[in-house]
Amino acid sequence: MTGAIQCAIIEDEPLAQNILKTYIEDHPALALTAICNNAEEAQKVLLRENIELLFLDINLPKLSGISFLKTLPHPPLVIFTTAYPEYAVEGFELDAIDYLLKPFSFERFLKAANKAVRQLNTKEISDQPISSFIFLKADKKVHKVNLDDILHIEAAGDYVKVVTENGQYLVNDTLKGLQDELPGVQFIRVHKSYIISRNKIKFFEGNYVKVGNADIPIGNSYKEEISTRLKERNI
Repeated sequence: MTGAIQCAIIEDEPLAQNILKTYIEDHPALALTAICNNAEEAQKVLLRENIELLFLDINLPKLSGISFLKTLPHPPLVIFTTAYPEYAVEGFELDAIDYLLKPFSFERFLKAANKAVRQLNTKEISDQPISSFIFLKADKKVHKVNLDDILHIEAAGDYVKVVTENGQYLVNDTLKGLQDELPGVQFIRVHKSYIISRNKIKFFEGNYVKVGNADIPIGNSYKEEISTRLKERNI
C-alpha cells in the first residue's frame, strides 16, 4: 500500500472527536484529513477529498450515520462508532469494517484499523491476496511487523507473544483475536496456545512441528485439519 490511508471523523461529540483524533495520529498507516460534526459537512469533504476510511458515529444530528451511509453511491470503508450496541447488526449489514462501542480502548481501535489496512492493501495488490504486514501495540509503541518475519505466536496469560526473526512482541490480545487479523492461508492454528507461519515450517515429527528453532506442540484436536491440508499441499 502506498502512502497513508486518508481518514475522516464524522462525530458531533468533542470528547469522542479528540479521542479518535489521538488514536488516528498514533497509527503509522493512518492520516486524518477532516473532522466533521454532521452528515452535511461530511458530504462536502467526500466531494472534495479522496477519503478512504470513515470513522462514522451513528447518532448524528438531522441524519444518522446509517442513513447517511445509505445515501453514498460509492462509500469509502467505514468503521462505525456509537454508544448503542443495538445498531451493530444493521451496521454490519452495510458492510462496515468494524463497529466500535464507546468507550473503546486504543487496542480495540487498533484491531479495527488493522482490518481496514488489510482490506485496502489487498485491494491495491489484488494479485497478491494477503497483506504484507500488521500493526501491533507493544512496549507503548505501535510496531509495523512484516508477516513474512513472523515465526510463531503463542498465548502468554493475558497477552500473546509474537515471535519474529528480529525479536518478539508482547501484545495485549487473545490468540483468537490476533488470529482473526491474520491471513488464514499463511497462518495455521496447531494448538490451543500456538499459531505458526506455514512459510517457516522446517518439518513435522510426532506431536510437534519445528518452526525456526522452536518445537511447537500439535494439539490433538488440530491434527486432522493439519493432515488434510498437508495432503492437499496447502502448507
